[in-house]
Amino acid sequence: MTSSSATDRRISALARHLSGASSSPAMDISASPTSSSRGNSVFNHLVQAPEDPILGVTVAFNKDPSPVKLNLGVGAYRTEEGKPLVLNVVRRAEQLLVNDRSRFKEYLPIVGLTEFNKLSAKLIFGADSAAIQENRVTTVQCLSGTGSLRVGAEFLAKHYHQRTIYIPSPTWGNHTKVFSLAGLSVKTYRYYDPATHGLNSQGLLEDLGSAPPGAIVLLHACAHNPTGVDPTLQQWEQIRQLMRSRDLLPFFDSAYQGFASGSLDADAQSVRMFVADGGECLVAQSYAKNMGLYGERVGALSIVCKAADVAGRVEGQLKLVIRPMYSNPPIHGASIVATILKDRDMYNEWTIELKAMADRIISMRQQLFDALHARGTPGDWSRIIKQIGMFTFTGLNSKQVAFMTKEYHVYMTSDGRISMAGLNSKRVPHLADAIHAAVTRVS
Repeated sequence: MTSSSATDRRISALARHLSGASSSPAMDISASPTSSSRGNSVFNHLVQAPEDPILGVTVAFNKDPSPVKLNLGVGAYRTEEGKPLVLNVVRRAEQLLVNDRSRFKEYLPIVGLTEFNKLSAKLIFGADSAAIQENRVTTVQCLSGTGSLRVGAEFLAKHYHQRTIYIPSPTWGNHTKVFSLAGLSVKTYRYYDPATHGLNSQGLLEDLGSAPPGAIVLLHACAHNPTGVDPTLQQWEQIRQLMRSRDLLPFFDSAYQGFASGSLDADAQSVRMFVADGGECLVAQSYAKNMGLYGERVGALSIVCKAADVAGRVEGQLKLVIRPMYSNPPIHGASIVATILKDRDMYNEWTIELKAMADRIISMRQQLFDALHARGTPGDWSRIIKQIGMFTFTGLNSKQVAFMTKEYHVYMTSDGRISMAGLNSKRVPHLADAIHAAVTRVS
């Protein structure tokens, strides 16, 4: 057996040899032709890509030197002081992980951290879920909500008999791209009614009622993005009955559990209604918002099946989807989530912090409504306090949005969606002034 010192000497000798070879004229890479010497780049045909309609708002905001500028575009929580927030319970969990000398940085399995997967399923389906107890759920760790949606879409495109997915109109801008690039045909169903600033329940039921049997339907579990309009429990039951009668496959996007109402159980009711009937569904979860783990990219995809043996085969095929995509997920963020969810005290601390975030957003809604009412701003602004979650669909048109950006340095997406989480009490008057001016001066 070769000693480690002998091996080190061989490696050093090899390095010296390679170093000398690279300096010889025959190996002089500086003499190699470059792209500039050969002519135009092979990528010269590319056009400048447009900015992402959501992330591009922040790009424009960062370029604005105005001291009164206000960014209400990207959905990330800010404190009353306008600062990013790291939850205290997250810091505690991270400290525990750092101090645990038994931890390692090896690869996770393809499906991710086992403990995280089990706890994530329990969080969304409920501790007493029959589907979990009967082993009919398979859960895999993915790259936040977006990655969970994409893995689910790839799986469906390869293994499901219907390749058409219906998404609400409007919906999060990335949904169309995620599903279409995975190979699904994307169609829309009516969801938002601009006239009432509420749910178009009749249009929704009509469109899903005419969808081909077996079609996939994307549903926002709570805090619909971008409208903030959710069905009532009675409307959810109508949707469930219709979908089950036509064998439509539900695919839930759960990005805001607990972040909408402040209650983890209340925000999961829509999902649990569909699971309780024994039918099948997919659920994409994200911990970006409710734990503030935006940059950690922590999420999970769960598929509820009718039998345990089917769930086992589904997991095997999910592995084949994930392996060539990103091989296996990162360990740190999932470990933070698992540390919090498995400890009763930390879990309770998280729910308190989570409710505080939700309550502050609700307070911002009320303050903005009151400010517009005090200014006598034309229109019915009760929609601001009726909608739920991070976003408010203001009803402002693109010209009014452009006016607010130019004259008041208020940044939002062109469809009039604003992130209530980016607002604070000090900036409410400025936003109310901007909206009032836009409504009264721009048609």
